[in-house]
Amino acid sequence: MAILPIVTYDDDILREEAQPVTEDSEELQALVDDMFETMYNADGVGLAAPQVGKLLRVFVADVDPMIEQDERDIPKYGPLAMINPEIVETSAEELEMEEGCLSIPGVNAAVKRAARIKVRYLDRDFKEQELDLDGWPARVVQHEKDHLDGVLFLEHLSFFKQKLLSAKLNEIAKGQKETEYPLAPKTQLREKG
Repeated sequence: MAILPIVTYDDDILREEAQPVTEDSEELQALVDDMFETMYNADGVGLAAPQVGKLLRVFVADVDPMIEQDERDIPKYGPLAMINPEIVETSAEELEMEEGCLSIPGVNAAVKRAARIKVRYLDRDFKEQELDLDGWPARVVQHEKDHLDGVLFLEHLSFFKQKLLSAKLNEIAKGQKETEYPLAPKTQLREKG
């Protein structure tokens, strides 16, 4: 397993829609292993393939550490790998909670998301699974699924809130934000543009 560099928010790859995974492979299994290693190394609870430069509809998550901090009684799920996830149901009820992102280090903001969801996906064995989630697990899955659609949590914020974060975002874009985990250099396309 390897720790992969994480792409920052201003890289174009994070604005692109990831492609469906059509078959299992050694490369896919190695990528999932590396993503878990990378996520844990960065003290994250979720990581999508585009965040490590791969435009594939895959993410990993382990929300158990968040659940342990929550006072409500939410089941634990352990490490999850979701391939080609689809959110097939969402509750009308929304919750506003603080979110952060490994691709936007040091930036947190309150985001409204559906309180409960049902997600259908393929697990690592390419078996179809379905989970009903609420609380932190629902939030993390929605956040990571957004990455697969080329959406960052910043886009859920008002223009005013985005402006308030602009100094921190500029620091990241200029490569001035220090992290405990490796960040990916900007793509060649971005360096030319």
